[in-house]
Formats: sequence, C-alpha cells, structure tokens
Amino acid sequence: MKTAVIGASGYAGGELLRLLSGHEVFNVEVITAFSQVGELVTSIHPHLSNYEGQLFTSGTPDELRDCQLIFLALPHSESSRIVASLPEEARVIDLGADFRLESSHSWTTYYGGNHPGTWTYGLPELPGGRIEISQSQKISNPGCYATSIALATAPALRHIDATDVVIVAASGTTGAGRSAKINLLASEVMGSLTSYKFGGAHQHTPEIEESLSRVLSGPVKVSFTPILAPMPRGILSTVTSKLISKITEDELREIFINAYKNEHFVRVLPKGQMPKTSSVLGSNYVHIQIAIDSHTNRVVISCAIDNLGKGAAGQAIQNANIVCGLNETMGLEHFGVGV
Repeated sequence: MKTAVIGASGYAGGELLRLLSGHEVFNVEVITAFSQVGELVTSIHPHLSNYEGQLFTSGTPDELRDCQLIFLALPHSESSRIVASLPEEARVIDLGADFRLESSHSWTTYYGGNHPGTWTYGLPELPGGRIEISQSQKISNPGCYATSIALATAPALRHIDATDVVIVAASGTTGAGRSAKINLLASEVMGSLTSYKFGGAHQHTPEIEESLSRVLSGPVKVSFTPILAPMPRGILSTVTSKLISKITEDELREIFINAYKNEHFVRVLPKGQMPKTSSVLGSNYVHIQIAIDSHTNRVVISCAIDNLGKGAAGQAIQNANIVCGLNETMGLEHFGVGV
C-alpha cells in the first residue's frame, strides 16, 4: 500500500519511518519535510540507514496522488491547512491536535484561532473506539499525555469522583518537538525536573476531559500538572481521585484486568511491579499499576508509555492497521528495550 509520511523530519515522523520500515503492507514511498526539502533523510535521522539515499520532498499533489495511506506528523494547525489538498480516497492519520477536540470553545481557549473540525478519535482501547476507527477514513491520533491518562483512568471512572481527577505526569523532552528551545538544551534539562504549563494550562486537558466524558457519559474534570523529565522519551502518569464506592483494591484490580484482558498492548502489571518508562521504550505497549490509598480513600493509578510509541507513531500505525482492515498489531509487536 503506497504510504506517505508528511512532516517526517520531526521526532514523531522519524519514529513513523522507523516502525514503517518493517511493516508488511505499508510501503513508504513519499517522505516530506517542508523545511528540509532536498536533504537526505539520513542527514536528519542517521539511525534510519535503510532510507539511505532517499530525499525529503515537498509532497506535491502529483507525488501524493496515488497514496492510499497518509500520516500527518505536522505542528498543530498545519494539518488543517493542507488536508483539502490530499487525495480524497486516501486514509489519513493525523498525529497533530487539529481534529482531536469536539468543543470549538476548548480549541480556541487552548490553541487559538478557528476550530478546524473533529475526526474520529484514535484510541482503540477505549469503549467503542475500535469500532468507530474501523468505520472511518480520517483518524485524529490522541496526544501522548492524553493517551496515558485516559487509559489509566477509564476503567475506574464509575468508582471515583470523576469531577476531581488529579494527574501529575512526567514526559521526556521529545514531547516538546524538535525545534530548538533554550529550556530543552541538555545542559538545562539533565539532572533537573520542572513543571510547565502549570495550573491547568496544558493543551491536552480538554482532550483528556472529552475522551473520558464519552466513556462515562457524564462530566469529567481533571487537574493536570505536566513535568519535564531529564530523558529523551517516555511518559509516566500518576492519576488519583477520591473513591465514591465501597470497593477493595483487589476488586478494582479485577475491573482493570477485565477491561484490558483482550487488549494486546495494555498490560496491568502484577502486584508489586511498578511501571517504568524503560520497560516500554521503543514499543507500543502500556504498563499500568493500581492501588488504593486507604489513608485518604483515594485511587492511585500509575501508567507508563513511550510518548513516541503508543503516544504518537506506534498508535498511529495501530490506527492505520485498523482502518485498513489489518491485524492491528502488525509491525508493532516488539517489546520495550528495558534498560
């Protein structure tokens, strides 16, 4: 299947190229990067030696005409500017935020400008998600934080105060993209932790609330504090909320196990084993642990993903597999690095 990656010079675009290089069906024939047109792919991604000799192109309509599958790995607001020029019959997976939100007010508040619209939300493991994705041609890939937090929270929603969910989540620096920023220099980041977009300002907040509200069929409110961690990639999210039902930790664990028992990529870890970002590094897997803090009567859930894997490129390929009627694990079954 002729495949294009538009915006392939970024971290998510590079990870798409890496994962797609081993895919049995998706054949990458168009690789675009608007600011690096004419440069070698390996000049930006030297680890992708199987693309040696290939150049970034501008992605003209002629180049894209016969593409059956297109991944958009562009900065926010860029996908909506070009989507009308893409082949009408192509399946499109957008890794940006442009089409994630249902609320135009939330879009204007967190991103600014006019709301571009809403595509099918691409988180298969949420109730009903896989069916909607399989029936759609255009998919909005979830944000990395939103993925880890939604999967950590969804099974517990009917047992917690869903209007007061507190999240602290740490992410590696690749989550901020590849553009040069002083605060992302190694000398600024290494050996240090810092919160950012503090006080409910992070743009994934409305996305988290919308996705969980659909699961609950009721209002969900989150207080979300993101942290920049001194590592290139990975997300570790901690979700807490007050219990509203009489339930034991073992019973809650069973709820999570049953919710994800048929999900290839989501693992509820054995008691005593905590999620680690290194365990999911380079993979599409999700590791979750659950506890109840009896002292405060709160649920505590820990979740680890790779922000470039399940949080971006891996999830995009999983969605593409579903849209194209393939086994959704195709090209994604490798485990995390571990160290």
